[in-house]
Amino acid sequence: MPSGTKAKVVLVTCGSRAEGKKIAQSLVAKRLAACVNVVSTPVESIYRWKEKIESANEFLLVIKTTSRRLSALEKEVARLHSYDVPEFLTIGVAGGSHDYLKWLTESVS
Repeated sequence: MPSGTKAKVVLVTCGSRAEGKKIAQSLVAKRLAACVNVVSTPVESIYRWKEKIESANEFLLVIKTTSRRLSALEKEVARLHSYDVPEFLTIGVAGGSHDYLKWLTESVS
């Protein structure tokens, strides 16, 4: 994987730690993600929903995958997620450890 150009980090927030762990387990089991970090301390999210400003404690998932697995990963998150519109933000990886990027790619193959 030259310079990690195919590696992606996906951010997803969940309403509970249990929901985050359930999604993480499924993504790794189905080889859609090599690793999912479940941030156990809630983050406070302030957002607009249905024309009102809302605030909620959410749990952040940091998902490591490849561009080839993104579409299936997004479908699985949507299937398991309790939100009408779950957060699904993809960040490109500019580079990283050759061994880690090789492991990431092999883990989702």
